[in-house]
Amino acid sequence: SYEYSTCPACSRSIVSSPPSGSSAGAQQQERIIVNLHNEGGLQEGIDIMPILKEEGYLRAYPEERKSRAFLEFCREGDHRAIAELLLSCNDEADSDGEGDEQDQEGMDTDGDADGQPKSADEILRYQDPIGEMESGLHAAVANGHREVAWMLLLLASDYSELEFPALVFQEAAVLGVMREDQTGKVDIRSLRDTHGRTAEDLAKEAGTLWTGWIGNGRLAMPGGTGA
Repeated sequence: SYEYSTCPACSRSIVSSPPSGSSAGAQQQERIIVNLHNEGGLQEGIDIMPILKEEGYLRAYPEERKSRAFLEFCREGDHRAIAELLLSCNDEADSDGEGDEQDQEGMDTDGDADGQPKSADEILRYQDPIGEMESGLHAAVANGHREVAWMLLLLASDYSELEFPALVFQEAAVLGVMREDQTGKVDIRSLRDTHGRTAEDLAKEAGTLWTGWIGNGRLAMPGGTGA
C-alpha cells in the first residue's frame, strides 16, 4: 500500500488535524504541511495532502488516470484539452479489437478493471471519489469556467440546443466534438456531490459570476429533479 501519513524515517504521523471546534469533518480537513524548496525558491506552509492522496489513489486505481485528468482540465478551464482527451477515448475504442492480445497480458492503465478503455461518456460523467464526488460541471462552475461548462452541457446533457450561443457550436466543430444521442444517458446537470449540491448550487454561492445561468435549467435539472 501507499503510505503517506507517517514519516519514512521515524514512522511518526506527519498529518496535522483541523483546529478544535472546526465545523468541517476531520478527515476532510487533514493536512500535511511542508516547506518546499526547489528551483522556484522556498515555499512555506504548502499542504501536500491532496497531491499525496491523489497519487495513492492512482497507484491503487491506475485505470482512473484519464478520468482524473479530465477533472483537472475542467478545474483549469482547458476546454481544448478536454476535447482532445475525449477524442482519444474514441480512438482507443476503435482500436480496441487490435489490442486484444496485449490486453490478455494485463490491464490497460486507462481502462476499467476488465481492461476495457473508458468511454468518453463515462469520463464526461465521472465523479471524484476522493474529492466530494465533484463532477466536471461542478469543477467548471466552482472555478468560473464558462467555456468548459458550455462544452459539458453540449456533450453530456439534454439541454436545448436552441439555448446555446452559436460560438459554442463553432468551437465544438473546430475541436472535432459534437453532441451524440443522449437517450438513456445520465444528464450531467443531475449529478450531485457528497453534500447533495448540483452545479447550480455552487453557482449560487459564486455570486454574480454565473448571472443568467441560475434558475433556468442550465446547471440543474428543470424542476429540481436529479440523481
